[in-house]
Amino acid sequence: MRRPLIAGNWKMNGTAAEAEALLTAVASAEAGRAELVVCPPFTSIGQAAHHLSGTCVQWGAQNVYPAPSGAYTGEISPRMLKVLGCRWCICGHSERRQLFGETDDFVSRKVRALLDEDITPILCVGETAEERRDGRTAEVVQREVEAGLGAADAAEAAQMVIAYEPVWAIGAGQAATAAEAEEVAAWIRECVFRRFGAAASEGVRILYGGSVGSGNIASFLAEPDIDGALIGGASLRAEEFISIYNTANA
Repeated sequence: MRRPLIAGNWKMNGTAAEAEALLTAVASAEAGRAELVVCPPFTSIGQAAHHLSGTCVQWGAQNVYPAPSGAYTGEISPRMLKVLGCRWCICGHSERRQLFGETDDFVSRKVRALLDEDITPILCVGETAEERRDGRTAEVVQREVEAGLGAADAAEAAQMVIAYEPVWAIGAGQAATAAEAEEVAAWIRECVFRRFGAAASEGVRILYGGSVGSGNIASFLAEPDIDGALIGGASLRAEEFISIYNTANA
């Protein structure tokens, strides 16, 4: 059985003082059947390592550059993340794709670079409102899944995490319904099956992300192909974030 995963994406939020308070609160979460991960800005990863070491809470990053080192001003390498204890890294978030022009090929390179350092990629995929209206959801999601996993093998794919985040639901206060999310999650699992076979499709964990909170998380977790959630704004409120995690534990 796949282990539930609740991951928090802080995005570009949290000064050092704010991170200190939030991490201290999140560190109080109690171990359960689900995994709990926070992905703060680069500036707070060291704080996360300090406050979360020895707890049930893991930490990761929101972005990475696909090279071990070099003249890439302002970028962070997978090795740098690994030294800080990061076990996870978000890749292909729609904000990176839309605001910073990241292509499917570039996201695939990130996935490969992370796997080479034994960091688990959280690969984000999802369609815009226009693409959904045009009936292109399956096409877009399949393209992004296949591109993101293009540099992985079957064993690596089985250990990965794919987050379905419909662009139209992120930060909008309007989540997809559980049925809508399950339909796409099932399609993602089918895409993995077609490329890598049954073991990979049964092992890969699929999350839903987009306006998730304590009030609707249970409905998503009840679906057979949804294994957790990638949380945005709610991850910045410790009590709410832990409540979501506790629901996954239950």
